[in-house]
Amino acid sequence: MSEPTGAGQLRTLAVRITEDLRAQLDVVAQITGRSTTEEIRLALEHWIEKTKSDPTTLQKAEQIRAEIEREAQTRRNAIAAIFGGEGAKDEAEPSSSRSSTRRSKPAGE
Repeated sequence: MSEPTGAGQLRTLAVRITEDLRAQLDVVAQITGRSTTEEIRLALEHWIEKTKSDPTTLQKAEQIRAEIEREAQTRRNAIAAIFGGEGAKDEAEPSSSRSSTRRSKPAGE
């Protein structure tokens, strides 16, 4: 039996399939000498790899990524509005006059 090709902890997934498909899966597993679970895992990995290169899937993924970025920006703006934007302001201006004054004072003062 081969090892799983993906990284990380394995999780259980219950899948409902027809009796006919299950019978075919059992035969394929018997022919290959692998378990039905391993055959399903390999089939899913193959399908995901194939899907990753599909132009339609790539386009939809980019749309989803853009929507996630818009939502994240909206949430960042909301946090800035709630807390007065001090965090963003401090990051943008690391050398404010108050900070540089403190740094220039001798340790004893």
